Amino acid sequence: MNDRRDGDEHEPPFPSKDDDGDGDASPEDPTPSNSDEVDSDVPPGCGIDPDDSPEQAQGNTETIIPDQRSDSTATTPTGGEDPSDDVPPASDNPIRWFLNTRNGSVLLFKDIASSIAIVAVIGLVLFSISGVWPPLVAIESGSMEPHMQKGDLVFLMENERLASNDAVAAGVVTHEVGQQTGYTKFGDYGDVIIFRPDGQERTPIIHRAHLYVEEGENWYDRADEQHLQADNCGELRSCPAPHDGFVTKGDNPTTNRHYDQDNRYQVVKPEWVEGTAEVRVPYLGCIRLEFSGTASCRV
Repeated sequence: MNDRRDGDEHEPPFPSKDDDGDGDASPEDPTPSNSDEVDSDVPPGCGIDPDDSPEQAQGNTETIIPDQRSDSTATTPTGGEDPSDDVPPASDNPIRWFLNTRNGSVLLFKDIASSIAIVAVIGLVLFSISGVWPPLVAIESGSMEPHMQKGDLVFLMENERLASNDAVAAGVVTHEVGQQTGYTKFGDYGDVIIFRPDGQERTPIIHRAHLYVEEGENWYDRADEQHLQADNCGELRSCPAPHDGFVTKGDNPTTNRHYDQDNRYQVVKPEWVEGTAEVRVPYLGCIRLEFSGTASCRV
């Protein structure tokens, strides 16, 4: 007979839910799963009581939010604190107050001081490179046009520093030698030099060195006739040459057609030369001219 008796060792298999075998329960867990129950993998205390209503569950969830926000504010880095909390009174620690205060006058002073410091550092760096102070000069006139314009800012170099092999004296290459060797600067042969006219402490002149002459030399015969007004050496102010030096001239073909030593200045001694022009920055010198009042770039 197939009657089931109490105490039989073997129980009949638990019936399956469907024919295809999905969802079969194991013999060890004969209780079928209930979709309304909480997943057994959720730790105790972290789930929602199935007896609670949706409104109660929502309320339980919202009660967690304030705790999360309070935890996040507790871990805020110190960088987010009000900087004013770190500023002591000026009487207690004046240095720390000065460094940390947000006072408008102090901030303005810091900006001005930092700007001056930056300019000073740049000036010192340029001086260390050029060996000339000041290392930058502003062009005040049009005597060097078209190669240099009024208002240009020109960087100088000590004339014997990094001198060319074509230099004839004091590290300067003349226009005469430049024509022979091909040495050019600022659109023409030879170096452009900055010198003190007649050795005087006055505004320096920036012109091109054309000749180098020796003491007692009749340099009239070597000169370019189109740059002379005289008919012989005796009619020139600096001929014969009173000492060794340079014969100079501006590049402007209209305002500076003649040598400076024709009727204006003495032959330029090497010690009167303050440097050679190396680089020009157009118009930047106008700022200096306007503030100094020596000249104006306005047309």
